Amino acid sequence: MILVNTDYIAGREFQMLGLVKGSTIQSKNVGRDITQSFKTLVGGELKAYTEMMNEARALATKRMVDEAESMGADAIVNIRYASAAVMQGAAEVMAYGTAVQFV
Repeated sequence: MILVNTDYIAGREFQMLGLVKGSTIQSKNVGRDITQSFKTLVGGELKAYTEMMNEARALATKRMVDEAESMGADAIVNIRYASAAVMQGAAEVMAYGTAVQFV
């Protein structure tokens, strides 16, 4: 499966199959949330949240790819990511793009 954030793949012609997406809502446990809140007092990277968002992006991407594969896609073009806080310590991540099949 080829994944690109452009609306073309150099040297390939394809037909569009449709929109595909994947999403997840992730949170960290209360213990880590408390320790990360102390980090805001001194500044610096909130590593537990960075890890949480990386895991969420990977899961959302996997779900998007699974949907594209079920449609018979060879690639996904014009991939985008969006995220939003749904509550303190929890975030939704969505990956979406256009599933395509090579001709």
